[in-house]
Amino acid sequence: MQEAAKATKAIASLGGEQTAKSVVTRQHAPLYLPNDPIASLSADAKVKLLERLEQYARKLDPRISQVTASIAGEYEVVMVARHDGVMAADVRPLVRVGINVIAENNGRREQGSAGGGGRFDYSYFTDEVLHDYAKKAVHQAIVNLDACPAPAGSMTVVLGAGWPGILLHEAIGHGLEGDFNRKGSSAFSNMIGQQVAAKGITIVDDGTIADRRGSLSMDDEGNPTNKTVLIEDGILRGYIQDTLNARLMNMPITGNARRESYAHIPMPRMTNTYMLNGTTPPEEIIKSVKKGLYAANFGGGQVDITSGKFVFSAAEAYMIEDGQITYPVKGATLIGNGPEVLKRVSMIGNDMALDSGVGTCGKEGQSVPVGVGQPTLKIDGLTVGGTA
Repeated sequence: MQEAAKATKAIASLGGEQTAKSVVTRQHAPLYLPNDPIASLSADAKVKLLERLEQYARKLDPRISQVTASIAGEYEVVMVARHDGVMAADVRPLVRVGINVIAENNGRREQGSAGGGGRFDYSYFTDEVLHDYAKKAVHQAIVNLDACPAPAGSMTVVLGAGWPGILLHEAIGHGLEGDFNRKGSSAFSNMIGQQVAAKGITIVDDGTIADRRGSLSMDDEGNPTNKTVLIEDGILRGYIQDTLNARLMNMPITGNARRESYAHIPMPRMTNTYMLNGTTPPEEIIKSVKKGLYAANFGGGQVDITSGKFVFSAAEAYMIEDGQITYPVKGATLIGNGPEVLKRVSMIGNDMALDSGVGTCGKEGQSVPVGVGQPTLKIDGLTVGGTA
């Protein structure tokens, strides 16, 4: 405390004749209720919830040999006091339930996973929701038990709606963050107003969707979050900005300043990043493919922000032959370049979906919750690394 007092005195002595700015309290329309999820369910009830989830999974198929279920909750009370006198506050609940299963048959073992959550309390996880998570995880594991090795080469790839939007987040979204573009290290640097994607592609970052995992009533600098159009009909319109990078680039603040906690500096980060709907029914997209790969769900991946190059593994994938989804394959890896892939999108579905609420984004050692989404997409000539 003595050291803090000395530092304060030193600052005050150098303040000259400047006067303190008046405090302005900034109010934001809340996007979620200020409930404490941790207190909304007792420890015993949390254990029973996980036990029910395990039982649902085991009852669905006798080949399920192992189930791992998890539950997590956060309750953050955030206050921002800025140098310009602005004060703002937010109360942020966040919950998540996940399940991972392992299926065994004839010496072969495969896994599947599912889950979801958002900015609410544990009452969201009804028996119906838990059963849906168990069903999806078991389905993925059983499909992979019967899967054949994936082929390799350049082919047409159809990405499913929802969670496959993680490819947009990693391969395109990070490249649209203001700090990378201010430094000129992004594949999208100095390209505002240029055609960077196929016509019909519109990508937004929207932190204003009620109860979503990636949403915030205010960002971590006290600014309101926004629905920011990043790419419109294939044209690059803007970047994701915090206050510092917006000022240095002479661009508007988009309300995307985020920090993992008070111990970290804010930086421009995504909230909920997704592609808007097209006009084509997903079944027509499948019918249009002579031979290709349908990636229904994604696993992990990596991306190089500077070049836009990415590698993603498909957690659930199928072959498409003569316009029909035929047999499942495993070991499929999608390899490409984010900006180039956007130009190769030839059909956009009308079934846009957001993920179930499981995304976490890492950047410079900080992790924050995010959301992703997209409709079904057809991409021509994408490189697939396979095991066949």
